[in-house]
Amino acid sequence: NPPPNAVATAAPDVPPAAIPSQARVYLFRGALGPIFSRGMDRLTDRLQKAGIRADVYEFTICRLIADQAIRDFRDNPVPIVLIGHSMGGYCSVIFSQMLEAENIPVSLVVTIDPAHVTPNVPLNVERFINIFLSKDVLGGGDVKPQPGYRGHYASFDLSEHDEVSHITIDKMDDVHQQLIAKIVQLATTPSKGDVEPVPLRYVVPPNTAIELWDSGTS
Repeated sequence: NPPPNAVATAAPDVPPAAIPSQARVYLFRGALGPIFSRGMDRLTDRLQKAGIRADVYEFTICRLIADQAIRDFRDNPVPIVLIGHSMGGYCSVIFSQMLEAENIPVSLVVTIDPAHVTPNVPLNVERFINIFLSKDVLGGGDVKPQPGYRGHYASFDLSEHDEVSHITIDKMDDVHQQLIAKIVQLATTPSKGDVEPVPLRYVVPPNTAIELWDSGTS
């Protein structure tokens, strides 16, 4: 169960006028993304309408986009957010590793039923959320943090939700709303607190709302 001091962060869409975030969001589809990862397109559109700079790509050009992101960050160091479904989730962590090699922080990484081969969360990631299906063969990546990780880590296993599958997990409107709210709040959410955040691993019970608890929220 979630720790007693955890607070749910579900929130409605935020009107563009209320958004302080200057984050740059990179989203990645999985294999056959134009067919099976259209939720990433939908989320990108909602982020753009909220006034946040966001673009969606195929995971196959992950390293190319990361190289460009490194150049862009050096010109304009705004917070970086990475979101990926399936192999796009794998790409988001590889992308983070490439930024780590250049001493560039990543403000938030969200992996959505990432591939099993997805590596551990690197130390430059300040906030990490994994939303996955532990029994899934197409995704099911139970991504864990690297030893010594000090960022905020939260893992949500939706395997008890029979209505969710690998090709629908990226399309849940309530999850999209919560992710938009988190990105909006990045400017006012500290990446580090006085107390080391406790990693959160939670199997969401059936017939229960999917609320993105955050290990960094008191």
